[in-house]
Amino acid sequence: MKKIAIWKRWLSYLFEFHVETVGSNINEVLHVSYSQGRYQLSTQNAIYSFGDLYSNYYDAFERLDLEKLSINNVLILGFGLGSIPLMLEKNFKQNYNYTGIEIDEEVIYLANKYVTNELKSAIEMICTDALMFLEINEEKYDMICIDLFLDDVIPQQFEQQYFLSLVKDRLSENGILLYNRLASTEQDKLESETFFEMEFLPVFPNGRYLDVDGNWILLNE
Repeated sequence: MKKIAIWKRWLSYLFEFHVETVGSNINEVLHVSYSQGRYQLSTQNAIYSFGDLYSNYYDAFERLDLEKLSINNVLILGFGLGSIPLMLEKNFKQNYNYTGIEIDEEVIYLANKYVTNELKSAIEMICTDALMFLEINEEKYDMICIDLFLDDVIPQQFEQQYFLSLVKDRLSENGILLYNRLASTEQDKLESETFFEMEFLPVFPNGRYLDVDGNWILLNE
């Protein structure tokens, strides 16, 4: 992890510091900033990662009894800066083996530069398309986290029953799925509700969702 001076850490609770901006053929603009003692990765319209303040997943993990779940291997589709492994290790004291799928090489570069090197958990990063990975890879995972956004939009191929069926096939017995979706506006909620009823439930009939700080986290059961 890139070290931050103590004075800047303190001031970050009052001011947001710009750290670095890069672009790629996937994301035109990727901003890294330092705020509230954490690195934040954002695009023009969305926050991709914000440490343990990435509250949608944090709130979801708080509602799950992680101690009672048999989790070893975790697949993250849409890795960002690595908020999920960071909060699970630092805040929830869970050390898992992670496979992170991220299509943008620049996001992987930023994650390795600012976050993942400080973690003890084993993390394998793979730069590829999430759908292609699921079609080729047959490994089973105890937890799959889906956080697949381009800016503030989920690409259409990740909203199809075909994709969800592949996800289901990659879950181990009693494995848990967490699928992050926007629900901050009435239009967001309508789109997420339609997806949940028309696409998600046919694949995961016992599915449910958690309303978490302007997002929905869809669960397989």
